[in-house]
Amino acid sequence: MGKYILRRLLQMILVLIGASLILFVCLFVLPGDPIGSLAGSERVRDPVVRETLEKRYNLDKPLPVQYLTYLGNVATGDLGESFRLRRPVNDVIWEKIGNTFRLALTAIVFEIIIGVIAGIVAAVFRYSFWDVLVTVAVTLTVGFATFVTGLILQQVFALKLGWLPLSGQETPLHYILPAVTLASVSTALVARLMRGTMLEVLRADYIRTAFAKGLTKRTVILKHALRNSVIPVVTFIGIDFGTLLGGALITEVIFNWNGIGSALVTAIGAQDNPMVLGIATYSVAIFVVVNLVVDTLYGFLDPRIRLQ
Repeated sequence: MGKYILRRLLQMILVLIGASLILFVCLFVLPGDPIGSLAGSERVRDPVVRETLEKRYNLDKPLPVQYLTYLGNVATGDLGESFRLRRPVNDVIWEKIGNTFRLALTAIVFEIIIGVIAGIVAAVFRYSFWDVLVTVAVTLTVGFATFVTGLILQQVFALKLGWLPLSGQETPLHYILPAVTLASVSTALVARLMRGTMLEVLRADYIRTAFAKGLTKRTVILKHALRNSVIPVVTFIGIDFGTLLGGALITEVIFNWNGIGSALVTAIGAQDNPMVLGIATYSVAIFVVVNLVVDTLYGFLDPRIRLQ
């Protein structure tokens, strides 16, 4: 198991370096003038002002030198300083990560409760009304874009019925609409995955043996089938949680949620390269770390994985 974890750690480091390189190069290939955005259209014409800002933000050096400097700073936990806010990117991320974490956690709870239960019901009552209902709901949900789902929920439950707040994050009620929006597609995928793996397990020989021994259907499903069919679902949910922690751009913007995603959208509009690069690097790091944890957990649950 130690070799398995070490191998995954080395892969994680390579992924982080590769992703940071791609992000760094893309920011400088895309058209735009971050110095002009920083200094203002009038002040940027002053060569002294431009030269001063370029030296302050290390933009006067060749691109490879800038990248190596950035990589060294990231290794020490320094993600740079925001052009727009004149503050360390780390401070801005730490201010907003709590809001994003709470929203992501609420969305994951919806995924687990609704997705897993719907998948189990559809598999156990195969070809029944409940199976058809789950299949149709999954197909419709996956077909809707996230922003469409969010706008529909706002229109129905906030504007028409007035049951829930339209946006913001002041009370627990504010979490419901954005969390449901954020979890909608993933919940449908969890239900589909749970149904498929449960059906596969229910056809296994040891399940038939359990029934032959006289065990009740409830005991066989909950103690035998569920344990083995839930492993791929745990993997999917874990990876999805890592993705959500990196910020949900569309959902946070629609519901005016003060999180990582909305901060990234604002930074892109302002050509705030250090903020964009810092948030993107953070998102990649969160994703690969959670992926590492899930892979490690998967290795413990299924010894065949770590022996491959």
